[in-house]
Amino acid sequence: MEVKDAIEKAKQNDQIAFNFLLDKFWNTVYGFQLKRTENENDAEDITIQTFSRAFDKIHTYNDMYEFKTWLVTISKNIHIDLVRKQKSTITSQSNADEEDDYFSIIDESPSPEDKIITEQNLAKLLRDIKKLKPHYQEVINLRYFQELSYKEISEHLNESMNNVKVKLLRAKKLLAAIIKKE
Repeated sequence: MEVKDAIEKAKQNDQIAFNFLLDKFWNTVYGFQLKRTENENDAEDITIQTFSRAFDKIHTYNDMYEFKTWLVTISKNIHIDLVRKQKSTITSQSNADEEDDYFSIIDESPSPEDKIITEQNLAKLLRDIKKLKPHYQEVINLRYFQELSYKEISEHLNESMNNVKVKLLRAKKLLAAIIKKE
């Protein structure tokens, strides 16, 4: 399959075309992010978000540009957004009074109310996860609750890493749709 054919098929929601594009460009986007973030987990997460956003917006792709360039641009923008979020969090946590030579120490430990809300949110999330097909439940459990790497999940499920990545991507999209629906 050629890239142009795969893009056209992907615009028609062809899963094989999505898999082809993911396999073809994964290393390019991941390598780009690994150089930027210098962190394997962050690079993987941003790469997954990149392909998720690209597949959601594939109909907006302009074939006058290279597909690889389009993906790297999406990836770069996601990284910039994450860095901005981190900076705004750091800024909001520091003391606004710059004349003092100290910063207030913010107590980030959860209050009893926060703990109850977190427990309720976790219980709701677990109920939503149980609405997914079993193989999607398993991959989410392995990645986010057992905190296994893609390689470890691949070995555990006896599947290729790209299949694990695509399955996790699909599971997250389906879970997001379930959460939005409610």
